[in-house]
Amino acid sequence: MNKNYFIALLSILFCQINYGQSNYAVTPIPFQQYTATLPVLGTQDDMNSNVIALPFTFDFYGANYNQIVVSTNGYIDFRSTEANHFSAWSFTQSVPDVNFPIKNSILGCYHDMYNNTSQGFITYGIYGTAPYRKFVVVFNNNAQFSCSNAYSSFQMVLYESKSIIDVQLIDKQVCTAWNSGNAVTGLINLAGNVGITAPNRNTGAWTAYHEGWRFTRPNYSSGTYSYVKCDGNSDGYENFNLQVVQTDLAPNATTGLVFYANATDLQTQSNPISGLTYTNITNPQTLYTMMNGMVKSVVLSVIDCAVDYDTDTVATNLEDANNDTNLANDDTDMDGLPNFLDNDDDGDMVLTNVEYVFTTKNATSALIDTDNDGKPNYLDNDDDGDGMLTFMEDYNGNGNPADDDTNSNGIADYLDPSNLLGTATNSLENSIKLFPNPTSDVLHIANTSSEIISNVSIFSISGALIKELKSADTIESISVSDLQSGLYFVKIQVNDEVKNFKFIKK
Repeated sequence: MNKNYFIALLSILFCQINYGQSNYAVTPIPFQQYTATLPVLGTQDDMNSNVIALPFTFDFYGANYNQIVVSTNGYIDFRSTEANHFSAWSFTQSVPDVNFPIKNSILGCYHDMYNNTSQGFITYGIYGTAPYRKFVVVFNNNAQFSCSNAYSSFQMVLYESKSIIDVQLIDKQVCTAWNSGNAVTGLINLAGNVGITAPNRNTGAWTAYHEGWRFTRPNYSSGTYSYVKCDGNSDGYENFNLQVVQTDLAPNATTGLVFYANATDLQTQSNPISGLTYTNITNPQTLYTMMNGMVKSVVLSVIDCAVDYDTDTVATNLEDANNDTNLANDDTDMDGLPNFLDNDDDGDMVLTNVEYVFTTKNATSALIDTDNDGKPNYLDNDDDGDGMLTFMEDYNGNGNPADDDTNSNGIADYLDPSNLLGTATNSLENSIKLFPNPTSDVLHIANTSSEIISNVSIFSISGALIKELKSADTIESISVSDLQSGLYFVKIQVNDEVKNFKFIKK
């Protein structure tokens, strides 16, 4: 291989991993609170904290950081030069805006707070075990300026090894008497020209109670394939089946991928790894291969599966849903977070530890499968099989389907197939398919039933209707080229029956 060509490929790979996808997407997640035990931060009005060292390096908008400052006005700032400086409190601009007073920050709930009385507190904590720890900043019961009876509680969570940020809005009240009650939850980059907010949480006067939001970068580390195995004998070394990598990356290739233990061997096309079984020599270790003319990194990691990294009560070794020995390629809800790191494995807004229950207290009994479709509830996004996705049965709109019982029969709607708001049958299960998935332009619909599709609706992951197609004729495809990259739901209507799908727009 030409050396200059190889360097160019590595440059492209570097850009893919660090800068190619600098924008974030936001999706709702189940509400969950963390506690923190580290020293309480000062609460002086309109001030940034001292520099706080992160326990791990964190990628934010394509730059790596190992320290932050925290503002008493509700945000994390990655500019360490702002430590112990004044924190702006007045703003009217919406995010993004180059004139927004705060830059390069996670706006957990940015608004003017005044807590000199120290009734509430600001602190932080570290959860979990490397390399999948969480760094959590906690604002608890902090008063808002000029309103003695308005308080704010919320949390910001940074994920190690992932460019993922969670914001949990515990109870954010509003004080319209000051700065028009303006508050915002979202992200903004260093220049201020790129940013994103949670839906209906851009600059304005709003309240929130028990809301969870996740900010992720679509295709983050798209140049890297992760292979994570349980450490069987606690020595940090395991045998990796490279056929798993081959199957995931190039399932239709006529020839197998060639793997190299280091970039130099790839460059010189020498010393290829022999066979499809490889034992790592460091933990983690990166292998290299070429795919479609591009360098692909394969990161091998060995972890202690006695640790429940997502604290969802499902043992880590049981989160290998496809049983191929790679924990990192099991992502039931296709949200970019593998099941062993995801506390809502099916993305239905009900925490896994709520759904991972057995029919009796006997641990050998079967996991609850309400609709008897072969998928336990914690991996099923339509738990009662009524054709209505579980997250869409949140009829009171509080982000938690578990507390909705519209017919007052004592059974939550998402577990009740008789609920009139979500009636459907499963006769369409095998007669309607969507392809390709993922797709970048057109989603094709294969209908082998004798019925005509009357309606196709596409919803965002937050439940908003994005696109709808109605026709008396057979619907065979729908254009999605105008959609942003991310995860979507498709509802297909045939007479009085409904079939729900997920797809990823590339």
